[in-house]
Order: sequence, then structure tokens, then C-alpha cells
Amino acid sequence: MKSTDELENSRNLNDNCVKDVMRFAMSEKCLFCDIVQGRIPAEKIYEDEHVIAFNDIAPQAPVHVLIIPKEHLAGLKDLTDEHPALLSSIHQASLKIAQEKSVYECGFRLVVNSGPDAGQAVDHLHYHLLAGRKLNWPPG
Repeated sequence: MKSTDELENSRNLNDNCVKDVMRFAMSEKCLFCDIVQGRIPAEKIYEDEHVIAFNDIAPQAPVHVLIIPKEHLAGLKDLTDEHPALLSSIHQASLKIAQEKSVYECGFRLVVNSGPDAGQAVDHLHYHLLAGRKLNWPPG
């Protein structure tokens, strides 16, 4: 007979396996995961160990870059305390891209949409870097 600790460890392992399988299944149907894995071409303008960035195919500003994590996360709600390096990479990428696109000094906007009512069209966490024109406020 298994001890309480063994049962709890087994349950945690099973829960983690289920989460891994779900994450894998979701990533298999994900447009941005296909881009990360090279199955769909994209002109990458930035890449590090955590993120890649490429120009949006339907730009809403003269500079419209998507910055996406290489790990499949459906949205902001999937971020945990285990993701500080990812968040740092996203912000560092935005600064480097803004400098490369010559909008660092005049200004840029970094936006993340969370959920359908906010306009999230792809269920993979992504940030929009927008610049190159005067951006109005409020945005919606």
C-alpha cells in the first residue's frame, strides 16, 4: 500500500503530465507555435532564447512587430511565477527592436490583448510593438 506522500507525489506527477499533454496538444494547432518551429515562414527581426519577433502581416501602424514567447502560453493568464526571465526578454526585445526601427526616442507602444473581448485573435501570448505615427489615447 502506498503512503500518503507517495500518493500525493503520484497525483502531482499525473497532474503535471496532463498539463504537459494539453500544452503539447494546444501547441500543435497554434499558428505562432508553427512560426516558432519553422513550419510557417516569418521574417524574424529578433530572437533570443525565450522569444522571437517578426513584423505583423496586418500592420496597424508603420512599425507593427509581434513579440512572442517560444513556449506556448495561451495568454497572460498562463503566466506564473516561473516566467520572470520570459517577461524580461519580452521587454528587452521591445527596447532593442524600438532602437533598430528608429522609434526608441520618439516613442512606441507595447500592447498585450488578453481574451476575445480585448481583441486577442491568436491563443498564444503575444505583444504588439506599435510605432511610427502618433498613437491616440484611449486606444479602443
